[in-house]
Amino acid sequence: QVQLVESGGGLVQAGESLRLSCAASGINIRAMAWYRQAPGKQREFVARISITGVTSVANSLRGRFTIARDNAKNTVHLQINNLKPEDTAVYYCNTFPPSSDYWGQGTQVTVSS
Repeated sequence: QVQLVESGGGLVQAGESLRLSCAASGINIRAMAWYRQAPGKQREFVARISITGVTSVANSLRGRFTIARDNAKNTVHLQINNLKPEDTAVYYCNTFPPSSDYWGQGTQVTVSS
């Protein structure tokens, strides 16, 4: 059974940083990604990382978002620097491309101005 468990979110002030983590179980190593869904908006792609560590970040988020993985621990991380109120969303990890079967609860990030 596949489980993707996100953690690391919280309430922060604009300009601060967060490091989100995704612990994966029951899934073979593959390309992974982070997505987010802001209130009233559709879920959107944030960043992805290949099995070998090649990364790609959504154009509008480059420079502040960094994705990394630890294959030995089957975890994927998302470092977010200089957080902005518009980053407020629930952040999810999933495969890339995403599988409808693997969406977890996500982790809430709330950024106050």
